[in-house]
Amino acid sequence: MTTTTHAPRDARPPITVEQANRMLPLVRRIVADLVADYRRWRDAVAAFEVHAASGRADPGDAAAARLQQTVQRLAADIQHYLGELAALGVECRGLDDGLVDFPGEVDGQRAYLCWKLGEPSVEWWHRPEAGFAGRQRLVPNDADAAGAAR
Repeated sequence: MTTTTHAPRDARPPITVEQANRMLPLVRRIVADLVADYRRWRDAVAAFEVHAASGRADPGDAAAARLQQTVQRLAADIQHYLGELAALGVECRGLDDGLVDFPGEVDGQRAYLCWKLGEPSVEWWHRPEAGFAGRQRLVPNDADAAGAAR
């Protein structure tokens, strides 16, 4: 499983804080489904591996076939959610915790507006090279700079 989308960074104009927060109700629903299905996918993979390691996963084993179908269905659903986010211009950074980035600008420079499942709104940003560890809270001037039309 990959944890990033493949939308070209420069194909769209930067997303403003205001735009990101307007998209958040939809993004929140997609990310909640994504995180839940990712957990189910990991559990199903683990169950399949335990089943296979027990020596019971013969070619005609119905339980192994069901587990494999579940893994494949969940993987397809996860890819669908990632595609929905990419269509919105949102980049998934963490399937475990629902971390996403909205490509934007802060102070006229490329930045990611950062949101994680459970947060009330988009209130953080970081430079592309800094990642999550470099997250900084948006202050009113940053939000104004990130919200200005470019």
